[in-house]
Amino acid sequence: QVQFVESGGGLVQPGGSLRLSCTASGSVSSIFRPAWYRQAPGKQRELVARVTNSGTTDYLDSVKDRFTISRDNAKNTVYLQMNSLKPEDTAVYYCNALQPILGPFNSWGQGTQVTVSS
Repeated sequence: QVQFVESGGGLVQPGGSLRLSCTASGSVSSIFRPAWYRQAPGKQRELVARVTNSGTTDYLDSVKDRFTISRDNAKNTVYLQMNSLKPEDTAVYYCNALQPILGPFNSWGQGTQVTVSS
């Protein structure tokens, strides 16, 4: 029913930047707020950035002031601009949409690999 496709990852040096993109298809209502997650090998998936019900944005403390979540409604695309990247940002990044109460859909895409290394 719902599919997410991420792109834009790659290898970048510390201090560099990347912009991730995500397109969603299926039964995704405007009430569902976009969000980005990441998962490093051997670690749990963690919420990186989200758009709240009130339209504001929330970020993981470690990425605050470096990452920016945004969306282009005309293109049905959500972005994650990542600046000043650090090696600890290395992970597979996933996009999703937050349902009221239920949280993210259980329809995870393949994600896009972000590797920060010198």
